[in-house]
Amino acid sequence: MMADEKQKKAKAKAKAATKAKATKADAKKTAAKKASAKKEATAKKATKKAAAKKAPAKKEPVKPVGPIVVRASSRYVRIAPRKARLVADQVRGLHIDRARALLQFSPRGAARDIGKLIESAASNAENNHDLVADEMRIAEITVDEGPTLRRYRPRALGRATRINKRTSHIAVALSPEED
Repeated sequence: MMADEKQKKAKAKAKAATKAKATKADAKKTAAKKASAKKEATAKKATKKAAAKKAPAKKEPVKPVGPIVVRASSRYVRIAPRKARLVADQVRGLHIDRARALLQFSPRGAARDIGKLIESAASNAENNHDLVADEMRIAEITVDEGPTLRRYRPRALGRATRINKRTSHIAVALSPEED
């Protein structure tokens, strides 16, 4: 009888051990399922955020309410923006005829480039928008900095100093004269 009892106890221990292993395995499986579900949820949130960033809501195009504005721009103009802004500040807000006269007799080098740009904007007004160029005024003129060309000049004792050759991006906006 003792042998039978020992066998029964051994079988019961084996059953308990296999049951414990099974519960541990089930616990690992459920933990893995929870972790994968959590990862999927965070991945879905991330994709939703990325989709929201990439594809903004489509809006209807905004129609201009005010007067027509005719634009022209010139990029990579080989003049320093600081020098070009001096001329741009003089012609901002002027009637186109007065601006042409001022630029024609200005001794500054930037006056020629800005004059050409204003003529281009006036031509755009006539050809693209059927406006009279002589009845326009300079509504807006901006001079932004373009890329700088860096050159070097030899100096005494084997040294070299940098020379910055600056460029400008100039933009002009003309609008019809208010009466």
